[in-house]
Order: sequence, then C-alpha cells, then structure tokens
Amino acid sequence: MSKLHRCIVIGASAGGVEALREVVAQLPKDLSAPVFVVLHIPPFVASSLPRILSRSGPLNAIHPKDGTVIKPGTIYVAPPDHHLLIEGPHIAVKRGPKENRFRPSIDALFRSAAYTYGPRAIGVVLSGVLDDGTSGLWSVERLGGISVIQDPSEARFEDMPRYALEYVNVKYTLPSTQIGSLLGRLIAEPLPIAKAAKHARDKERMKVELEIAADGSAFQKGVMELGDLTPFTCPECHGVLVRIAEGKMSRFRCHTGHAYTDSALLEAVMETTGEMLWQVIRSFEESLMLLEHMGNHLKEAGDPVRAKIFFTKARELEKRSSTFHAAAMKHESLSGDNVGQEPES
Repeated sequence: MSKLHRCIVIGASAGGVEALREVVAQLPKDLSAPVFVVLHIPPFVASSLPRILSRSGPLNAIHPKDGTVIKPGTIYVAPPDHHLLIEGPHIAVKRGPKENRFRPSIDALFRSAAYTYGPRAIGVVLSGVLDDGTSGLWSVERLGGISVIQDPSEARFEDMPRYALEYVNVKYTLPSTQIGSLLGRLIAEPLPIAKAAKHARDKERMKVELEIAADGSAFQKGVMELGDLTPFTCPECHGVLVRIAEGKMSRFRCHTGHAYTDSALLEAVMETTGEMLWQVIRSFEESLMLLEHMGNHLKEAGDPVRAKIFFTKARELEKRSSTFHAAAMKHESLSGDNVGQEPES
C-alpha cells in the first residue's frame, strides 16, 4: 500500500472539530489515498468524530482496530487514549507512552507517516493550543513530504499552526475551507520519483521513537542514545530526560518513554509545581486543624496555659499557610489559564 499511494495525516486540538469538518467536506469522493486523523479529546470521552466526519464529506470515517489493513478513500480516526500509527500496510492502535501529555499524539502519527511514506506523505496541522504537531510536521518535511497548515489568523486557536509555521518550512498556508480541495489536487499529482535515502540518522531515530510509541520499553530501545542527557526530569514519572534536536526545535524524552516539546515541558513543570504548592498548603491546614483541636481539648480540660501554646503555634502556622496560598495563586496567574479540551459536536 505505501508503495502505491500517498497518505494524508491531519492533526487538530481545541477548535479543531469545525476545521476538520470543513477539510473533509472538500475531499473528492474518489480520493486515492488514506486519511489519518488525530484530535485531542479526553481519554474518558466517547468519540463521535467518525460519525461527524462521515456526515461532513463523501468519505467514510472509522475508528480502526489494531492491525487494520490500510485502504485509500477511508478516514481513520484515532480512538480515545490510543496512539494511531502507520506500520507498513497496516494500522497500529497502541497505548504507548504519552507525548506532550497526549494520547493519541499528533506527532507520533505524523512521524509514522514520514517514516513509512517518505515523500508521499502530506501532513496537515489545524487549530489547537500549544505545539503538538510541529515536530511531526517537521519529520514529514524532513523526509521529503508536503506540509500544510491552517492559516493561524483564521484558526479558532492559533498556537498549533503558528508554532508549525515558526519551526517548519511549511509549503501551504490556507484557510480550512480551502485545504480539502488542495489535498485533492496534491493527491491527483504524479507520485514523486524515489530518490536515494536522505537524512538516514533522522529516519533511524524516528524508527526508535515509533517503537516507543507502540509499546514503551524506551530504555531497552536505546532512548538514551537519541540525544544529550539533561538535568531535567519527567513531570509524569520523574525519569531523566534526553534532549533531542530537530532543526531549530528542542524536544525531550524520558527513559520510560514520555515525550515533550520545550513548551509542553514548561507547562507540565509549572502544573506540577502548582500541585506541590497546594499539597504544602493542605499539610499546613491539616496541622493547623490538629493544633486547634489539641488547644481546645486542653482548654476544656482546665489547662489554659498549655492550650495557649498550641493556639500560638496555630496562629504562626496560619501565617505560613497564607504565604504559601498567596504564592500558589500568583503561580497560577503566571501559568496562565488552562484551555480545556473542546468537546466534539
């Protein structure tokens, strides 16, 4: 299959449902290429995206099973909490380590398309927050494929296409209403002539990362050899992080397999720091309640002198708790408001 056809991979997050509908609405009904889609949704939400996309355009959309044979003219949508990967003529649906705290990961799908299809891959990044998809689109472009993004100025959330535009030599930037027609034209063009393999080192690294996305075991697969050791630790498992350079970008992957772009790592570290501050506040308040309880018990027992000692310590601890509470609130304002996942509609 990969020797006969091109493939299209599309990634979207917040604000992406409407953009996806507009893209698939313009795809030709005789499209001679498979389409693979990752949309970020919470793992506990049942996905109705295949039904939505099937209604929106001429092609049928499904949640594939692990091992499904790839067929042109079908839209394959990543099931919730599973990576969608291309493995030769088959689809892999796996629960490997998260990337940028997401599963499914846009980067993982795009990387698999770049590795399998090379210059026959077409990557599309639509609306979304942060930068999942930038590394994957870089991989598509690196191995000779075509990169397309939704115009950031008309995306509901501009982060994902804007990051891609900054770090990838994007070939096409269009409104979502024009992307489907472009894809139809690109698929109708003659297949690129096979050339001698380029960027063999990048392709070998992609192979290792795809194996990690499929079943973890990152340390055994040689993740520590993919880049330079850093002093940073993974926010999810606290494993050591390796820095991977991709053009102007830096990414990080830990020895258990979790992966982050620099902005995703920053967000995760800030969130973890906030959680730690609130845990300290909780411990202060629990201690405060205990001191108050013991002071009242001594007061009721006729020992006001000792009771006063406990009440004094309680007031001191209350001041400390207030200091940490102010720090936690300031930390949240520095982190910015978290943009929630957009439900499918």
